[in-house]
Amino acid sequence: MAQPAEPNCPPHPFKASVCHSVRVSEIISVREEEPEEDRKIGRDDGSWKTIREGQAKDRRRSFTVSYVERCRRHRWRCADVTFACPQVALCRRWVSTIREQLEAIGGRPTQLLVYINPYGGKRQAKRVYQQKVAPLFALAGIGTHVIVTEYANHARDHLREEAELKKYDGVVCVGGDGMFSEMVHGLVWRTQRDAGVDVKRAEQTLVACPLRIGIIPAGSTDCICFATVGTNDPVTSALHIIVGDRQPMDVCSVHHGDAFLRYSVSLLGYGFYGDVLTDSERKRWMGPARYDLAGLKMFLTHHHYEGTVSYLPAGGDAGAPGDASRCRAGCSVCGDNGKLLSERAAIYQTDPHEGSVNDDGDDDDGGGWRSIRGKFLAINAASMSCACPRSPKGLSPAAHLADGTADLILVRKCSRFNFLRHLLRHTSKDDQFDLSFVEVHRVRRFRFTPRHCRSDSELELEPLDGKRQIFGKICRDHPACGCAAHFSSWNCDGEILPHAAIDVRVHCQLIQLFARGIEEAAAMFDELAPTCSA
Repeated sequence: MAQPAEPNCPPHPFKASVCHSVRVSEIISVREEEPEEDRKIGRDDGSWKTIREGQAKDRRRSFTVSYVERCRRHRWRCADVTFACPQVALCRRWVSTIREQLEAIGGRPTQLLVYINPYGGKRQAKRVYQQKVAPLFALAGIGTHVIVTEYANHARDHLREEAELKKYDGVVCVGGDGMFSEMVHGLVWRTQRDAGVDVKRAEQTLVACPLRIGIIPAGSTDCICFATVGTNDPVTSALHIIVGDRQPMDVCSVHHGDAFLRYSVSLLGYGFYGDVLTDSERKRWMGPARYDLAGLKMFLTHHHYEGTVSYLPAGGDAGAPGDASRCRAGCSVCGDNGKLLSERAAIYQTDPHEGSVNDDGDDDDGGGWRSIRGKFLAINAASMSCACPRSPKGLSPAAHLADGTADLILVRKCSRFNFLRHLLRHTSKDDQFDLSFVEVHRVRRFRFTPRHCRSDSELELEPLDGKRQIFGKICRDHPACGCAAHFSSWNCDGEILPHAAIDVRVHCQLIQLFARGIEEAAAMFDELAPTCSA
């Protein structure tokens, strides 16, 4: 009989008195069990064992199927159901048949390279992996090679130079969004190097990474997991890895002139979010509370920045940031762009020079470059919704994971009260774009140039007279705020970029995750063929 559901799960949809089905693709493992009477045989003396061996051949045998059970809030659990057979041969036939079906499913990993960040988030990554994840991998028969990182960018450097990637079906990070970013940088760099692609050229089309990435959330925000799975539960993420789910994801490359800076997978923020990160880095001793203090300080100082934003509209069937539809499992928008990507990849393999895209001219779908000049409190580019517990909808609720676009959000200079209205809408169901001083564009590339460009480098915010006040004078044009307000810093997935003038290009479906997107609630208990029935 099936195990009872956990207290935080809904009642199990299957009843012992009726036939129920489990998708073969969501079976974790199957194992043969012996009745309790047979297990006692090995503990008896030799004479009793000899007598009972003949009787045991005719005893009922059983086998247990471990499978995915869906719970509330997109969480998955490992559940068991045990079947009894009247004959040993029939039991073994069932076990053999189910295992053959599991082996026939393509895409399931058998060997994984696992990186654990013991210092991220609440410093619980090792415990989370050992207690919640490792037993599930062992149950599914997945071999692992585990590396506990010892310093910043350890995982990135290992993936770049040392990792024997051909031995693995995927790489897994146990940590937060920062750890995931490390792995993306290492894996993308390694893939481009092996393919002979020059990442310094912003116009160069990058080659998609063949290995999937798994994320076991153990960080502070875990927004990548929220956007791709719907929850930051380690067990759920481990089960998505086991069943071999596949979710493509866009990656943005960030350049300054001919210099490559970083890759971004979630948020690029200039102005408010850049200032918050810059200020919080000076208060790391405070832990996560530093972000709240830095956010309050930056809200009160109310800096704005002048510059020019140029962008290439997405055009075509990319939709709009204000659409009511959301990117969910089986998203048709991302699927259609994936087909187009495959066609372009075929051209690139024939002639690498054809893979380079010149975005300086006109585009058949979206038109040519467009420019906006003004004073901005914040300039944000979201490659996904960026949803998290504090912001259930995220910065851009309708952003897609794998459509080759980003949502460019411009917050023009306004009063503190209006800016507060905008910020509060991230935590509510109100439309955060329905404000006169906020505009949003779906783009596939954009550039930003600050108005006061002193040189081609060192455009970051600098203190005046070597001092920075905790709370400077709150004024409109910052004559006494204690800082040079000409430049902010770019917040690139939690890292500060060294330049303010940047060129950002979205690379469609550059990486793939062990995920399937957020499932619609109505489809969570659908019974889809093929299934294993009892």
